[in-house]
Amino acid sequence: MTATKQQQKDIQDLLSTITNSLRAFSLKLTGNMNDAEDLYQDTALRIMTNAEKYNPGTNFKAWAVTIMRNIFINNYRKKVRRNLIIDQTPNNYYINSGNKTVLNDGESEVTFNELQELVDRLPDDFRVPFLMAYQGYKYDEIAEQLGSPLGTIKSRIFFARKKLQKMYEEVMRERSSVA
Repeated sequence: MTATKQQQKDIQDLLSTITNSLRAFSLKLTGNMNDAEDLYQDTALRIMTNAEKYNPGTNFKAWAVTIMRNIFINNYRKKVRRNLIIDQTPNNYYINSGNKTVLNDGESEVTFNELQELVDRLPDDFRVPFLMAYQGYKYDEIAEQLGSPLGTIKSRIFFARKKLQKMYEEVMRERSSVA
């Protein structure tokens, strides 16, 4: 359903009455004039493209502010996700490494085997859901498969991780005291 020409004109008129408030709110959200202007423009575009969804007689400013806030939140989440994916650390490690690469999985294999032994020492109530999560199952899938409530599964996996951390710290403490 698209907005009629009259709806578009009405929305434009309403938008022009709150433009200054929206610009101020966008600046408050972003803290930067350029980002604030982008946010305002995105909001104005979204308002105009969704003009048919506005119910005349309701609070237009609240509707517009909600749209702006949602756009800001979505953009923020995208930015956080993008920053988590991109590793921005310099790769200086390989600068002087030469042409030959020697693969040595000895330390990582020992660590993996030690971790596997620690996981095997966990009680079944914690080990089974932890291993399922490690294998890529989602919490709700684990809960369904094990016939347990979702909250129980989440807490068991959480406590399994905490217990493994403590067990690993103990092993490292013992190893450093022996050396």
